[in-house]
Amino acid sequence: MTSVSWMDPLVAQWSQWLLDSHRHWTGRELMERAGDQEFQSRALFELPVVVVSHGTEADPILNYGNRAALELWEMTWEQLGKTPSRLTAEPVNRAEREWMLEQARSRGFIDTYRGVRISATGRRFLVENARIWNVLDSSGQQVGQAAAFSHWTWLP
Repeated sequence: MTSVSWMDPLVAQWSQWLLDSHRHWTGRELMERAGDQEFQSRALFELPVVVVSHGTEADPILNYGNRAALELWEMTWEQLGKTPSRLTAEPVNRAEREWMLEQARSRGFIDTYRGVRISATGRRFLVENARIWNVLDSSGQQVGQAAAFSHWTWLP
């Protein structure tokens, strides 16, 4: 399904920024942190919680999705990396999605998001209790936003 490499320095670095930023904003670890950067990158990808992120472009592009996210959105790693983040929501839900992202941008994180999303094949699902946070690089600059959740329901 994917050709993501745990040894790819960019994937491993982004994984660290996701984990460090989550701890920075929430005061909690997203997962148990053990081993080196590559080990943590692999563990994040295998985490049974959906983790997805995008960059800071004017129309942000998805730049990370762990195995659970790729399966939920029915995408390969390569497809995910070419997908504008806004396309994870149907047009009717995009204004609400943008409002939620702005709330996270201004506060650092939110942890009670609920909304309808859509997979690459058009399947709709309701996300509940999602946590969204700003991703910071090692110098503290915002480089993206991420979301994590473990509760969703497929919709008709």
